[in-house]
Amino acid sequence: MADRTVGNGVWVYAVCSDLDEQNLRGPQGVDGEAPRVVRAADLSAVVGSVDLARFGEEGLRRDLNDLHRLEAIARAHHDVVDAAARHRPVVPTRLATVYEDDRGVRAMLQWHRDRLVAALRRVEGRQEWGVKAYGVRDDQRSSRPADPGDQAREGAGTAYLRRRQAALSSRETLRRSTIEGAEALYALLSALAVAARRHRPQDPHLSGDPRWMVLNAAYLLDNGRVEAFGTAVTRSATAHPELAVELTGPWPPYSFAVLDDAREES
Repeated sequence: MADRTVGNGVWVYAVCSDLDEQNLRGPQGVDGEAPRVVRAADLSAVVGSVDLARFGEEGLRRDLNDLHRLEAIARAHHDVVDAAARHRPVVPTRLATVYEDDRGVRAMLQWHRDRLVAALRRVEGRQEWGVKAYGVRDDQRSSRPADPGDQAREGAGTAYLRRRQAALSSRETLRRSTIEGAEALYALLSALAVAARRHRPQDPHLSGDPRWMVLNAAYLLDNGRVEAFGTAVTRSATAHPELAVELTGPWPPYSFAVLDDAREES
């Protein structure tokens, strides 16, 4: 990350093999800038010029601790990466990859050319898809209405304790079946993908979704396998009523080809 706090730095969004700058028209970058291309070693880096007062080390430290600001930065970063990915295979960069100038970006492309070319070949003709699975609450399965006959025969206290024990047992059974269903879903879909990766479940406080997320997975698919994959997701959702299954994508290959700290050591 650039250490200067005045002037402009260069925010890097992604690397691809070759990209016409005109294909980046439309989305604005994290600083409202027009994305552009820096070329070296037969590679193109999608970049934007940003104000280091806001996007240098100190400015980013403040912004990345502000959830609303972080969300806006992440959305703008994705929009640029997605625009490039619609035209060429891309290796996205981690959020907040900033260089002092174009020369530093060119040095990175040259220094890591072999690794970048290998990553681009890995994702060519492929897309990333996401699958999330949530546990379905079933209150009717976890309890049953009180039976007046039970209370008459056993006493109200004994009947309550028995119903309470049955409810706890039912919830634990449902919990186990939900986890097992998610594991079976992940294994089935992984067999259809080139690669699969599990991510941590999203925090409900951050996602705004209060449901229990039991699976947060990413799959790298050959373009020709997308339809079969979608069918498998639909059938799996039917076969596992204890799960609410969501398919998202396509995405740039964030889970399988991200450029992470690829700067040359000084």
